[in-house]
Amino acid sequence: MTLGTLEWDRIAVPAPVAEKIVDIRVREGERVVAGQVLLQLDPETTRAELQAAEAAVARQVAALEELNDGPREEEIARAQAALEAAQAEARDRQADFRRLQALGKKNYASQSDIDAAQALAESAEAQVRGAREQLLELERGTRIEEIEQGQAALAEARAQAQARRALLQKLTVTAPQPGIVDSIPFKLGDQAPLGGSLVVMLTGETPYARVYVPQPLRLDVEVGGGAQVYLEGMSKGDDGIHKLGPFTGKVRMVRNEPSFTPYYALTGDDATRLSYIAEIQLQTDAARLPAGLPLRAEFSTSGAQGTAGRSLSSRGAEKSPQTDSAAGSADTGEEAYDVGK
Repeated sequence: MTLGTLEWDRIAVPAPVAEKIVDIRVREGERVVAGQVLLQLDPETTRAELQAAEAAVARQVAALEELNDGPREEEIARAQAALEAAQAEARDRQADFRRLQALGKKNYASQSDIDAAQALAESAEAQVRGAREQLLELERGTRIEEIEQGQAALAEARAQAQARRALLQKLTVTAPQPGIVDSIPFKLGDQAPLGGSLVVMLTGETPYARVYVPQPLRLDVEVGGGAQVYLEGMSKGDDGIHKLGPFTGKVRMVRNEPSFTPYYALTGDDATRLSYIAEIQLQTDAARLPAGLPLRAEFSTSGAQGTAGRSLSSRGAEKSPQTDSAAGSADTGEEAYDVGK
């Protein structure tokens, strides 16, 4: 037999940051539309970080404008004045050296004084060359590599500001899809951890049946095949919906690897056999059914496999007439699977 439960597709809305919940706009069980606000996280810290990032962008914009404009006229004039001062100093040092050199020829000045004067003159000449190169650098303007570095720094600052802006928007948590609010794990004032589920939603237009297929019946179940689902212990409700079944559906997934079978699906010899998880997508007649209801399923099998009409009955039930008929008509000699075990 195939037993299982009724399920809806679930999505969890994670916490973008570890911030306190300051407002909850929905209740558990409420149906919401895509984009509807679910709850609000405290935005103060993220808003301050965004303001700091925007200030960094403004600073980088000003720095890039400065690089594009190049040096100011006052800076060039100051460099020219520094060059002229260095040239005057160099002339003075060179004159001192020549005077001592002339006195040294008459033995009126020592050689050490002459050497010191020569060193000062050469140092003054080096300062002249340095001032001249500095003035030339200013006159040629900003290098293209410096401008490119400024552009890259500005792009980085803008990206960081955009990331903070997007994070601030995420603090207003909205529904990514239409659906039903299944649970809100955290309450008002709680601080969810980063990545923690703030809201769990049930999505999709119709539910699906999640069943466990015993190993002997695995060949009868394939993706796209038809199935009928019956709910366990349900009856016709006040709203007129026949909640017992059958509800038609199609198999949308069958696992290739066996899984552990839950205790409620272990009956008879099935306790020693492998089971495979299958999912049956139901139709619109099951759109109002809640999740978690126990159920049983019957699959439409292929006559070529010698198992046409095999019924997968409820837990502990006897074989259906369809099963007896299929087993009696099979000429392969294979023993029919006894679902009543």
